[in-house]
Amino acid sequence: MKIIILLGLALALAVDAFAVTVGLSFSCSGLKSGQSFRLAIAFGFFQFLMPVIGWLIGENLLKLVARYDHWVAFGLLVLIGGRMAIESFRPGDKKYNGKDLTRGWPLLTLAVATSLDALATGLSLPVLGLNIWLASLVIGLAAFIITIIGSRLGPALGQILGRRAELAGGLVLIMIGLKILFDHLGQA
Repeated sequence: MKIIILLGLALALAVDAFAVTVGLSFSCSGLKSGQSFRLAIAFGFFQFLMPVIGWLIGENLLKLVARYDHWVAFGLLVLIGGRMAIESFRPGDKKYNGKDLTRGWPLLTLAVATSLDALATGLSLPVLGLNIWLASLVIGLAAFIITIIGSRLGPALGQILGRRAELAGGLVLIMIGLKILFDHLGQA
């Protein structure tokens, strides 16, 4: 029974990484293998790391972080999504001034934004009777696999959306940010 709970939890936490990957993939007319792998490594690593951090910092500090994590995730995703949406209206093929969103700060920003829920999860894992290290490993692997799948599905969606795929990708990121914000505000 614990394995079913753990797998369900891992898949639920990977949904944001999947949606962001699909959005990036179809807005960029597909991701190269290296880009897909970088996203998968970053998302998987942060999904592994955040529950461990949540478990280590404990309840008091986690309560403080939980007050703001949804605002941070919302802000980061709206910033990147808004930039993608604006870029979609620029003429020509010069997207992001040649900037690869799967490198550097944009990659770190996306990885952190999609893994903040996993931070709070780290506190609940021992309560659920789950080993923190095994659970974090499963959560990280699920995010890795789901990210690879999302990067492969994105181009098909991009073909359907055509020229405005980048706009759609940016709007997907903004909607994920709004979903995170509304989910957390609804719990308050």
